[in-house]
Order: sequence, then structure tokens, then C-alpha cells
Amino acid sequence: MDAKEVKSDLVLILDYGSQYTHLITRRIRSLSVFSLCITGTSPLKAITDHNPRVVILSGGPHSVHTADSPSFPEGFAEWAESNGVHVLGICYGLQLIVQRLGGEVGVGEKQEYGRMEIAVEKNSGLFGSKRVGDRQAVWMSHGDEVLRLPDGFEVVARSQQGAVAAIESRGRRFYGLQYHPEVTHSPEGMEMLRYFLFDICGVNAGWKMENVLDEEIKVIKSTVGPEDHVICALSGGVDSTVAATLVHKAIGERLHCIFVDNGLLRYKEQERVMATFKKDLHLPVTCVDATEQFLSNLKGVEDPEVKRKIIGKEFICIFDAFAHDLEKKLGKKPAYLVQGTLYPDVIESCPPPGTGRSHSHTIKSHHNVGGLPKDMKLKLIEPLKLLFKDEVRQLGKILDVPEGFLKRHPFPGPGLAVRVLGDVTKDSALDILRQVDEIFIQSIKDAGLYDTIWQAFAVFLPVRSVGVQGDQRTHSHVVALRAVTSQDGMTADWYQFDHKFLDHVSRKICNSVRGVNRVVLDITSKPPSTIEWE
Repeated sequence: MDAKEVKSDLVLILDYGSQYTHLITRRIRSLSVFSLCITGTSPLKAITDHNPRVVILSGGPHSVHTADSPSFPEGFAEWAESNGVHVLGICYGLQLIVQRLGGEVGVGEKQEYGRMEIAVEKNSGLFGSKRVGDRQAVWMSHGDEVLRLPDGFEVVARSQQGAVAAIESRGRRFYGLQYHPEVTHSPEGMEMLRYFLFDICGVNAGWKMENVLDEEIKVIKSTVGPEDHVICALSGGVDSTVAATLVHKAIGERLHCIFVDNGLLRYKEQERVMATFKKDLHLPVTCVDATEQFLSNLKGVEDPEVKRKIIGKEFICIFDAFAHDLEKKLGKKPAYLVQGTLYPDVIESCPPPGTGRSHSHTIKSHHNVGGLPKDMKLKLIEPLKLLFKDEVRQLGKILDVPEGFLKRHPFPGPGLAVRVLGDVTKDSALDILRQVDEIFIQSIKDAGLYDTIWQAFAVFLPVRSVGVQGDQRTHSHVVALRAVTSQDGMTADWYQFDHKFLDHVSRKICNSVRGVNRVVLDITSKPPSTIEWE
């Protein structure tokens, strides 16, 4: 899917570093309107090439007063006005509009953070049918405030402390909110966004997953030549599976997939995923059992980054051998590589302005086959790169990927290597972890909780504890249980199980898995921790 192909009602978000920017994108897409996010300091041509109907300036941690504060490019305001583009500034974005268009922003006498009430000051403003004096709770996060408006602007709402909360210039089609409508802490925020997009901007709600499917098939067919062959490394996860199924629908048997059992998979993983690939999806998949190759190279390794690099290197060797064997069989080199890169990976790979970081392209290792041999010279096909995880699942449903498979929790590319803290080959750690994880996940499913949890798994800890089992003193292993809720994995909260459920799982693990006498629960959110332990 090319962003330029979905341009009639595109909402383009200029990112200035707010932690909520990705939420704006998601909220707008949930209204069946296509939205994209690019860095806020993009040149004017990069913005105009997208031909957006609406541009949203995100919030950010900056102050418009500092010399190096990021801003939209010269000529942006004039281009927007002359082309009928509506512009909405949120938080820092509002202050940018005021300062760049001739108004004044200063340090607020009373900074506003967290939940605040605002009151409407204008009937026909951004707030639709709201009347003057109507109040609503919103989420504020700013230290600066508007002191003087640019010509042609008026205040349409103020906070309970009297600060400007919303502004607009209908003639110039510029609008601003000092609060964050995209977060759940602003209960009426979605109503405001809906009114802004549909009633003020006249955007049509016509973006659907069926359109994405049709468009992607056209793009793949036009990109891949009639004699070209494509390869895909399947991880067993949702992303690579949906990507492969989509490409297979477009080019058929010219797709060649490989699934590698690296000895670091979950309980009966190879058996389960291969059944789905072949019986349900009819994908052409070659399964390579490389357990010995991976584990022999990981023996004695404890550092998580070293483990990742070893696993990545071994994957590349196997992938390279697969590609060369395929070349001999076909009489020609495969031309393309399919990857299940998602939009959050793209966003995370392009840090927003003001972070001091360059635009690296080190996307998550389990989405990319990094470091491929140069002589392979494969061109990339990334059919999901503009989609979020929930949208990929919607697309997979249309492609008849089994629902149970689509709802599977995410699994890291390095597999259980990052869930065994330390050497994966010691103390039967992998076998113990597989059994514990299977009990935990199956118990979650039996309790009807699986679909409400983003990700759940067990972790093997490199410690032993004293216990009493069968009237005997034991000195056995400790395992941790982790379960989180999230919308996209970028932030997460730990799931609060009922105590009876935890008691049941703990007893079952200690009674069923030889070598475990203690179970602990991870109750840390992201941030400060990551979801995975390594």
C-alpha cells in the first residue's frame, strides 16, 4: 500500500515528539479515515507530495521559545491556505500555529498538567452543538500558554484557570487545542475529532481493510514481474503469516516460504504452525529443523545481546542456504523478500525532531532479516508497513487466516532465548520453560482471558530457591509469569489476575513441572520496563 494512493482524504500528522502521537493516528483510522505520521520537520515538498486533506500538528516536549525548537517548514501556512487544507494544532502544535502566524506564546503563570475542566466560549466553534458555558474534562500537559492570538483567530474554549484551551480561524482553516483529545483521559475527545474531521473538514469515512487488500494485491502484481520469484521467512507470528498469505494470493506458487525451528520455540510450536500453514492457508513452506545448529552456538552464552546476534547470524546462514538451493532449483535468483514490518516499527525507526537522534532504520530484529548477504540483492516487499497490529489482524481475517491464529499473542524473534535469563542450554531450562508457559497460557484460555490480554508468557530465572515438596527439602528453579494489556505494544500495563486464578496456576506449575518450586508474578508496566525481560 503506497500512501500516495490513498490521498483523497488523507490526514497527515506532523510529529513533534509527543508520547501520544501514534494514538492520534490510531484514533483517526478508527473513524475509517486514513492517517499517516511523518516527522514534523519534513520539507514542504514531502508534505505536499502526500496531498493531505487535513494536517495535524502533534504535541511535543519542546517550547516554541527555544532556538532549536522544531517547526513546520517555511511556506507551509501559505500552502495550506491556498490549497484549502485544514490544519489542527494539538498542545505544542497549537503554540506553533500561534507563534508562527504572528501571535504570542509565553510561560504560563500556572502550568497545567493532568485532568482539567474546560468551558466552551463560542457556540459555533470546534465543539459542535456544545453551548457557551458547557464544560468537559480534558487531559492537559503544558507549561507555556497563549498570550496573544494571531489576526483572524478567536478563543473558543478556556480552562478553569482561564488559560486558552481552544482557538480557531475558520476563514484560514486553522484550529488549535491546548489539550490532548486523543487520550482516554479526555472522554469527549473522540467526539471532538469526529466533528472536526467530518463536519468542519468534510472528510469522508471511506477507508476500509477491503480497500487495503485490493490495493496491496494490485501493487504486488505490478511490482513483481511475471517471471520473478519471492521468498519469505515465516516466524510463526501473525505479521509474517498475514504478509505471506497476502503475497501468495497475489502471485501464487512463485512465493517460497521457509520456517526455521531453532530449538527456541514454544511447546509443540513447529507442529502447530506448520499445520496452519499447510492445511489452512495452503502456503508453500519448507520447514528446516536447525535446533542443534542454534543451541550448540548458544552454549555458555549469557549476555542477551550476544544471544540475539548469534541467533540472527544463524538465521542468515540458513536463509542464505535456502536462497541458493532455490536458485539452483529455479535456474534463477529470487528477486524479492517479503517482510512483515508494521507501522509502529516504521515510526520507532524514525525518531521525532528534538530527540538528538538520527533517523536510523534499525527496525526490530524479529521483523527484519538484518544483515543479509550482499550478493543476494533482494528487493523488499513490505505489504503491512502502513498498518497497526489490530489492522493486520483485520486484514488476516479477510484473507481467511484462522481466527485462533490471528489472536495469538506476540512472540519475540529470538524466541525463548530472551525468556531464559542466562545460558539457554543449562539446567533443562528450555524444557522447563515450555511446560510452564503451556500451563500458564492454557489456564488463561480456560479462564476466558486470552483475548483480553495483549501478551502473556513465562520466564526462566537464573536462581534457585529452597522449597518443600513431598515432605522433602528441595533446591529448585524459580519461574516468573508476565501478562500485559496494550493496544499496540508501545505502552503496556500489567494484567491484574484474580488471586484464585494465580493460586490455581502456581499450584499446577509446581505440581506438574519437575524442577520448579517457586512462581513469581511480574507487576511492572511499560514504561519503565519493556514487555520482554531481555
